Amino acid sequence: MKGQSVAEVDEPILVIENLSISFFTRARKIPAVMDFSVTVRPGEAVGLVGESGCGKSTVALGVMRDLGTTGRIVGGRVLFKGRDLAAMSDAELRQVRGREIAMIYQEPMASLNPAMKIGRQLMEVPMIHDGVSAAEARERAREVVADVKLPDPDRILDAYPHQLSGGQQQRIVIAMALMARPSLLILDEPTTALDVTVEAAVVDLVRGLREKYGTSMLFISHNLGLVMDVCDRLCVMYSGEAVETGAIADVFDRMRHPYTQALFRSIPLPGADKTSRPLVAIPGNFPLPHERPRGCNFGPRCGYFAEGRCDGADVPMGAVPGDDRHFTRCLRSGEIDWARPPAPPVVAPRLPPGDVVLRMEDLRKYYEVAGGMFGGGLAKVVKANETLSFEAREGETLAIVGESGCGKSTLAKVLMGLETATAGKILLYNEDIQDTPIARRNTDTVSSVQMVFQNPFDTLNPSMTVGRQILRALEVFGEGGSEEARQARMLELLDLVKLPRAFAERMPRQLSGGQKQRVGIARAFAGGARIVVADEPVSALDVSVQAAVTELLMDIQRTNRTTLLFISHDLSIVRYLSDRVMVMYLGHVVEIGTTDQVFSPPYHPYTEALLSAVPIADTRVTKQRIVLEGDIPSAMNPPPGCPFQTRCRWKGRVAGGLCEREVPPVVTLAPGHQIKCHLPADVLAGMEPVIQVAAE
Repeated sequence: MKGQSVAEVDEPILVIENLSISFFTRARKIPAVMDFSVTVRPGEAVGLVGESGCGKSTVALGVMRDLGTTGRIVGGRVLFKGRDLAAMSDAELRQVRGREIAMIYQEPMASLNPAMKIGRQLMEVPMIHDGVSAAEARERAREVVADVKLPDPDRILDAYPHQLSGGQQQRIVIAMALMARPSLLILDEPTTALDVTVEAAVVDLVRGLREKYGTSMLFISHNLGLVMDVCDRLCVMYSGEAVETGAIADVFDRMRHPYTQALFRSIPLPGADKTSRPLVAIPGNFPLPHERPRGCNFGPRCGYFAEGRCDGADVPMGAVPGDDRHFTRCLRSGEIDWARPPAPPVVAPRLPPGDVVLRMEDLRKYYEVAGGMFGGGLAKVVKANETLSFEAREGETLAIVGESGCGKSTLAKVLMGLETATAGKILLYNEDIQDTPIARRNTDTVSSVQMVFQNPFDTLNPSMTVGRQILRALEVFGEGGSEEARQARMLELLDLVKLPRAFAERMPRQLSGGQKQRVGIARAFAGGARIVVADEPVSALDVSVQAAVTELLMDIQRTNRTTLLFISHDLSIVRYLSDRVMVMYLGHVVEIGTTDQVFSPPYHPYTEALLSAVPIADTRVTKQRIVLEGDIPSAMNPPPGCPFQTRCRWKGRVAGGLCEREVPPVVTLAPGHQIKCHLPADVLAGMEPVIQVAAE
C-alpha cells in the first residue's frame, strides 16, 4: 500500500474532527488534547509522532473510549465508518472494540494473561465476537500464529506467556488483535521495548499483514524512522495539538512547521557528525498542560517567533499549497526560508585519543545455575562473556552494541566491580582490578570508573534534594576538605551539566527526564571520573532531550579527556558519537574497529543485520532488508561452532560445515579492524553496503 494513493471516493475508516480531551482533578481541569483532527482512509497507515506528553496515547484512548474516570471528551467528534463513537451505548462499543477496532499496547505482557495458555487467549476473540466453535477458533488461532511468523504454531499455542521471548509475546499480541480481522488497528509504541533486530522483524510483519488483510492503521511512535518504514502519512503533535500533517514525502522533504524541523535537526541522520555537523537540541522545555503560552504553543522555543503575532491568538491549521492534504499550524510558514541551514554551531576540534587507560584480556564471565525445577540435578553454566579482549584510550568513545542477552551489561557489571570475572584480566592504568569487587576497591579506583544508567527515574533518591545527592557523592569520594568546598564543587558540577544552580534545592519529582539524567551525569563526575560507562543513557529520553544530553556528554569528554564506554542498541546515535565500535553477540566480540570501518563493508554478518535493522528518517536512504530469523540462542546452551551460525544468511558460503563445528578465529581485515568469522576473503570483499544515501 505504501506509496499508493487511496481513492478519494472511499469512505474514511476514521475521522477525528476538532477533538478536545481534558482530565479533571480536584485542583483543576487539565486540557490534554485540543482541536485535534486526522483522517485515516481504507488501507492507509497514519503515524502519530511527537515527544512524551504531547497527547499521542490520549488520542488513541479517546478513539477507544477508554479515558478512565477522570478523562472526558469535551469537544469535537470521533467518527468510525461514519458513526459517532461518543454516541454509542456500552453494548454497541463492546461490539466495535476488539472486533472492528483493535489496539496493541507498548508492553505486551500487559495484554496477556500469565495464567492462561496462548492458544486459549487467542481462541477467546473469535468465540466471543463471532460465536464460532472451539475447534474453528483453534484453527483460526493456528493460522494467525503462522501469519505472524512464529515457528511451530502448535507448540506456541500450548505455551504460557512467560515461556516466550519479548519479541514472540509482541507477535502474539499482534495476532490477538488480528483474530477478529479489524478494520482499524491502533499500535501504541509497539516496538519500544524490543531489540532493533526484533523491531525490524515486527515492522516487516505489520507491513505484510496490512497488505494481506487491508487493515487501516494508526501507528503511534516517537521514532520518525519507524514511521517512515510503516506509514503513508503522518501527523506531528506538540503539546496536545496537531502542528503538521501530510504524506510522508511531503512532511519529511518539505516540512512546514518549526517544530517538525527542530525534531529532524535533533536526531542523528546520515551526515551528522559530532565535530563538524553536531545535533541541534530544541531550546527550552516542553510546557506543562496548565502552563501553555498564549497563541502558538511552540512559540517560546521557536527560532522564527514574531512577538505580537505568534502570541496574539490561537493558531489554526492551514493548507500548504501544492501538496496532498498537507497542513501546518504556523502563521509564518509561507515566509520562512525552509532550505536555510541552521546557524553554524561552535565546532569543537576532534582531539586525538591518548594512551590506553583500560585493557581487557581474554575476559570470561560464567554463572552457575542449579539444574532441575527445585534446584536439584547438575548445575548448568551460563556463559555470559567469552574471551573478551579490547582496549580503550583516554578521551575516546568506544560504543558497545548488540541485542539483549549479548553480554553488554554483564561486561559493565564486571568492569564496575559489581561482579568479578571468572577468568582473564581487567587492567585499569596497568593495575589488574578484575578480582577486586567494588567493596574492596580503593576510593580512587571507584571514583575513576563511574556509570550513567539507562533510567534516570530510578537512580535518584526521591527524598533528597538534587544538591544533597551530589554532595553525598562528593563526601563518599573524599572530595573537598570542608563543607564549603564541597558546596562550591557541587555548584560547579551543576554548571558542568548545564543546569541552573537554583536546581540544587529542587526535589527529583520537580525535574524532567532529561534534567534527571543530567543530575545522574553530574553525580558520576563528582569524583573526577576518568572512565564513564554509559548504559543506554539516552534511550529513555525524547529525541530532542537525547540531542542535548548527547552533546553534554561530548562537551564533558572534550573538557575532561574522559573515556566513554557507550552501551547502546541505537546504531544511529552510535555512528554519530563513537570513535570505535565493538559488536557483541552471545558473549563474544564478533567485530571491533573504528566507526567508519564497522559501518562500511566488509562486515561481520551480524553487524550487517544490525545495520539493516536501523530505522533512518531520511527519504534519500536506501537499505538492504536483512531480517534475522529466530531468536538469540540461550547463553546456557549456546550452539556449537560459531555462536551466530543458527541465524547467519552467509553460512552456506563456508565449505565443509566449518561454521557448525569450530569457533571462528579472529581475522584482521585492516589495521584496528577485526571480525570473528569463517567467511573467505573473497566473500567478504564482495559485500555490498547495507546503507546508501542518494546524492542531493
